[in-house]
Amino acid sequence: MIMKVEHIGIAVKDIDGANKLFAALLGTPHYKTESVESEKVSTSFYKVGDSKIELLEAIDPNSAIAKFIEKRGEGIHHIAFEVEDILGEMKRLKEAGFVFTRDEPFPGADNKLVCFMHPKSTNGVLVELCQEIRQIP
Repeated sequence: MIMKVEHIGIAVKDIDGANKLFAALLGTPHYKTESVESEKVSTSFYKVGDSKIELLEAIDPNSAIAKFIEKRGEGIHHIAFEVEDILGEMKRLKEAGFVFTRDEPFPGADNKLVCFMHPKSTNGVLVELCQEIRQIP
């Protein structure tokens, strides 16, 4: 079950410049930066109430974010929903006819296990599901 909007991802060309803009806009500095090598991006996170804003800058010209910006320009890249059971949600949504970009979830930024639904099956919106990675005691 989808629990809440976890974050909105925004593709940017210059994360340092975007950090200045969003810090001024939101009245607070980012709380975390992180590189996600598997996705070839640098990220920066802002808290906005119970949700977050994730800025994404390509660190490789062949990354999905670089290609997105080249094709569409800077802007909203995806919306992420928090789920309790990512595998269960993937199964439920596949059975409902949604298409995923990968068959299995993978580690993403901000200590999350993530997967993406193909925009062709979600009215043109890239949808991310994310689940907190739980440490086994």
